[in-house]
Order: sequence, then C-alpha cells, then structure tokens
Amino acid sequence: MLWEYGKAFVVGGLICLVGQILIDKTKLTPARILVLFVTLGVVLTAVGLYGPLVDFAGAGATVPLTGFGYTMAKGVVKAIQEQGILGILTGGVTAAAAGIAAAVFFGYLAALISKPSDKG
Repeated sequence: MLWEYGKAFVVGGLICLVGQILIDKTKLTPARILVLFVTLGVVLTAVGLYGPLVDFAGAGATVPLTGFGYTMAKGVVKAIQEQGILGILTGGVTAAAAGIAAAVFFGYLAALISKPSDKG
C-alpha cells in the first residue's frame, strides 16, 4: 500500500514539475499550459501511452490535468463504441461530468466564503 502511494506521489510530482518548469522557463501563460496538459493527456491516451501510466501510478496520473484529458479521451472511445459517431460530441463531457460538477460546486463555495479585494 505504501508503494502505491509512493508511485502516485512520484509520478504526480513529476507531472507538476514539468508544469512548474514551463511556468518558470517559458513565456507560456498558465491558461496555455492548462490546455497543453489536457491536450497532451488526450494525445498520449490516443497513442496508448497514458493508460499504462495510469495503471502504474493510479491517482498520480489521473489527478493532474493530463488525467482530465485521459478521462475525456477514454469517455469518447466508450461513447463511440456505444452510440456511434455521436459519441465524439458526448463522451468526453459525460465521462468527466463528476469532476466538472465538483469544480463548479467548490468554486462557487469558495466564492461564497471568500472576500474579494482589489489589492495588487
């Protein structure tokens, strides 16, 4: 069990390290890095590389933004198998619905309990 946590920590940490290096050493904005990571998760899933990483690292590979791309890509594949071509439009959002709903809910909750300010 400790080994599972260790693998998740190392892989998740390495993914975050790549993101931090991109922030520090490039002129990419955080929004572009976010899109890059999600897209990278989709592409790596499509070529069959991200699935084995998820099998190895578990949450260390599914929790970062690349994992969101992985979840969406897997959802599209499943929806295409079940619904045909329409699955391209519905599969990704359906697969990621719980995460999207949680992000919206907790974002709203944070907005309710925090005090906005114009310091800067």
